[in-house]
Amino acid sequence: MREQSEHGAPRRIVGFTHATLDGYIDDPQNWSFPYFDEELQDYGLQTTLAADALLLGRLTYEGMAQAWPTRGGDPFADHVNAITKYVVASREVDTTAWDPTVVVAGPDLLDEVGRLKQAAGGDILVWGTGRLTDALAAAGLLDEYRICTSPVIKGGGEPLFRSSSTGTAELLDTRVFATGAVVHVYRPLPTP
Repeated sequence: MREQSEHGAPRRIVGFTHATLDGYIDDPQNWSFPYFDEELQDYGLQTTLAADALLLGRLTYEGMAQAWPTRGGDPFADHVNAITKYVVASREVDTTAWDPTVVVAGPDLLDEVGRLKQAAGGDILVWGTGRLTDALAAAGLLDEYRICTSPVIKGGGEPLFRSSSTGTAELLDTRVFATGAVVHVYRPLPTP
């Protein structure tokens, strides 16, 4: 785990998502698995082990809370289940199914995430892209987009970004995997 430096450097907030070549993110279990070889699994594990918190929107949290608590026995699932999940919600959420979970009230999102970012600890991982990553990027709180693109043309679905996602980003890294999957790492740039 990457601890906060003695100079007080803030934690990084890293958004990680899978996308098709034509830019869709829904139902990745139906198209990304053939490209998720041992090398890409290790990349995902290292990204996850660097985090000690998971920040999710309510819908993503509720979907994952149905499946993840029953997973285990491998370093990836064990780590995800052990770290604190922060779920952003404007209405009540059942947090008992996936401990430890903390609810962040929607109106308090930016203040609470700003405090989390300044606290000691590892990365804060956000799975998926949506209104949550849009809000974080617009506020200058999102440090990286990590987009794992599978060589699949889906033809439609939920887009990687929306019209409210406008902005620019700086390419930090590209990693090509033997399966044809590619991870691009971008830093969102402040809007002038």
